[in-house]
Amino acid sequence: MIPVPSGVRVWVATGVTDMRKGMSGLALLVEQGLQRDPHGGDLYVFRGRQAGLVKVLWHDGLGMSLYAKRLERGGFTWPQAKEGVVSLTPAMLSMLLEGIDWRAPQRTWRPEAAG
Repeated sequence: MIPVPSGVRVWVATGVTDMRKGMSGLALLVEQGLQRDPHGGDLYVFRGRQAGLVKVLWHDGLGMSLYAKRLERGGFTWPQAKEGVVSLTPAMLSMLLEGIDWRAPQRTWRPEAAG
């Protein structure tokens, strides 16, 4: 799991991203396409045409990191917007990376009485 410090903003790039891009290509996409600073400490999440692979770009103040996750089955739930960026909370990012539908998470069952 990505160690997300408190206060870090998470941005999901909507639409389709070329997953052949590496750190430099995705940082350039953040700067030119999303009009944001890729070195500002925020996390940027990208998905390609195949819903089973995401990449997360993050600059922690010391250097740039690129994380990738591929699901064995199923796909990542993605925003419906065609272009731009959507903000998520770190908790929503955790659900997204676990393959959970972060838009409508299912709460676990709680007992109504002890015993």
